Amino acid sequence: MADGFFGHPFRRLFFSPPIFRDWSGSTAQMDWLESPTAHIFKLNVPGFNKEEIKVQVEDGNVLHIRGEGGKEESNPKDMVWHVAERGIEKREFSREIELPENVKVDQIKAQVENGVLTIVVPKDTTPKASKVRNINITSKL
Repeated sequence: MADGFFGHPFRRLFFSPPIFRDWSGSTAQMDWLESPTAHIFKLNVPGFNKEEIKVQVEDGNVLHIRGEGGKEESNPKDMVWHVAERGIEKREFSREIELPENVKVDQIKAQVENGVLTIVVPKDTTPKASKVRNINITSKL
C-alpha cells in the first residue's frame, strides 16, 4: 500500500511541499484538472509577468515551476513610511509536480494572464507496449 502512495504523482506535493516565499507567507495555490486529452495546471501568480516565471521539465517527468519577481522600488529618502503591509522584499515561489507517464512533455504549453499561470500538458493517447515480460524457466541456472 505504501509503495503505491510513494509512486503516486501527488507524492512530491506531500513530501516536497510547495514553496512560495513572500513577505506575506502565502502560497502559489494550484488546481490540477484532467481532461480526456490533457492535464491542466492553474497557479495563482499575482504580480508576476511571463519574464519572471520559468516552467521546465526535469528528470524526464518532473514539472518545475519557478517565479522570481524583483523588489518593489523604494521611495525617495525624503519619504517617511507609516505602514508597509505590501512588502518590499524579493518575491519568489517554486513548485514541483511529478507528471504521469502518459504525457507528451515535448508539447507542454504555458500562458500567464490576469495573475493566473495555466500550463497544459497533453496526454499521449498512443497505446504503450506491455511492461510484462515472460521469464523462461530452466532446470539449472
